[in-house]
Amino acid sequence: MATFEATRPAVGAQALGIARAAYEYSLDYAKERKQFGRAIIENQGIAFKLADMKTQIDAARLLVWRASWMAATRTPFLNGEGSMSKLFAGETAVRVTEEAIQILGGYGYVREYPVERWHRDSKIYTIFEGTSEIQRLIIARAISGVHIR
Repeated sequence: MATFEATRPAVGAQALGIARAAYEYSLDYAKERKQFGRAIIENQGIAFKLADMKTQIDAARLLVWRASWMAATRTPFLNGEGSMSKLFAGETAVRVTEEAIQILGGYGYVREYPVERWHRDSKIYTIFEGTSEIQRLIIARAISGVHIR
């Protein structure tokens, strides 16, 4: 389990890369796509989606950085910090790519645009090296000291 905790930040970093790519692509698209005579980023619905995407990515990045630092310095993972980073980054990648699809509209769902692939790729980060539910179990056990089933 200690090895898994130390390697999970790397998995979180991979998920974070997908989230960041989808965010940056969506941001550029929203600045350039015109609808009703103005860029779609000028609409609160789109701007707020992008603000939430950026906030979630930055929060995930901080969790990954902390867990990576802990692994590099051999600091004990007492509260499931490695699992926290993988859990949050993986779920962030899924949320961000879903929002990117929404921002691109129909284009977000076709294979000619990379957002569709990023969304498919992001889902694996909530499954492999421990599902999101397993990550929550590990964190819950670490913070409570109780063998939760």
